[in-house]
Amino acid sequence: MTSSKKHRIFITAVLLALLAAILAGGIFGTYALHRYNTLEMPMPYTNKSMAYTATNENAMETQAAFSFSLCVGDANVGNSNITVEDGVSAGLFNLDNKSVLFSKNMYSKVYPASLTKIVTAILALKYGNLDDVVTINWQDLELESGSQVVGFKIGDQVTMRELLHGLLVHSGNDAAMAIARHVGGSVSKFVTMMNDELKEIGATNSHFMNPTGLQDTNHYTTVYDIYLMLNNAITYPDFVSIMQISVYELNYTDASGQAKKVTLDSTDHYLTKDTDPPKDVTVLGGKTGTTDDAGNCLAIVSQNAFGQPFISVVVGASSKDVLYTNMNSLLSQINA
Repeated sequence: MTSSKKHRIFITAVLLALLAAILAGGIFGTYALHRYNTLEMPMPYTNKSMAYTATNENAMETQAAFSFSLCVGDANVGNSNITVEDGVSAGLFNLDNKSVLFSKNMYSKVYPASLTKIVTAILALKYGNLDDVVTINWQDLELESGSQVVGFKIGDQVTMRELLHGLLVHSGNDAAMAIARHVGGSVSKFVTMMNDELKEIGATNSHFMNPTGLQDTNHYTTVYDIYLMLNNAITYPDFVSIMQISVYELNYTDASGQAKKVTLDSTDHYLTKDTDPPKDVTVLGGKTGTTDDAGNCLAIVSQNAFGQPFISVVVGASSKDVLYTNMNSLLSQINA
């Protein structure tokens, strides 16, 4: 082989190597850019069944993925593909790129109903000890007729952890009152703590009068503040874990020392599978609320097909059917 032929072969090999390096660099760059623009989730919730099975492991993974700065946007951000009922206030928040994808009356005053319990849970997790045993007393049960309750009686012994499940899974007002009295020392002191916490998380257009969300004209919030509350709550692994549970068996001891248990169904129709979300959307959980004045309310955390997280809020729907129809309209856009 002549030296000139060897030289040509060498030059060709070098050029092929450079071409391969360029192609590899392009592929890696595209991959890196994709990863930069999506969540770093060790186990994205692509398997829908995982949304209904809460474990400490997946709760920690989910909690880590939601540590983001805040979404900001105008009071009304339109989307021609989203339709919500007249009189409803709503918002759709992309936690990945911190954007508001849709909003309607996002800063207008609304009544939160049991969405209030998001803040009750935050304070329980922030200041309470979940292993503490709380004795139910008459104050915890002094509720207006028709209130949603777990069904505790005076003298029942319940851990704070079980009370938190009763609060978030079944929206028990008796659980909320017991948590408030135990953590705050009194319900009135707990309400002061709630309003302090609202200011701390930036929910400055809210004011609460009780830990349950039962109607009071001075108990109000906004869709944006509800987003702030839920966005803060999901930084607590226990909240993330409990918000995903569709059915829970709550254990406690009655006044005579007898072991008791009660089965609690989630108030969230997505978790109980009474309502299906749009295709390629996984609802992780959140909080429901309903009163005559507040209407039907729902604030949830969900993920799209790529594992990217969203918070969506609907307040003031005229019925449960309308509530979930409106929520599905929002969720239909998270894969767009």
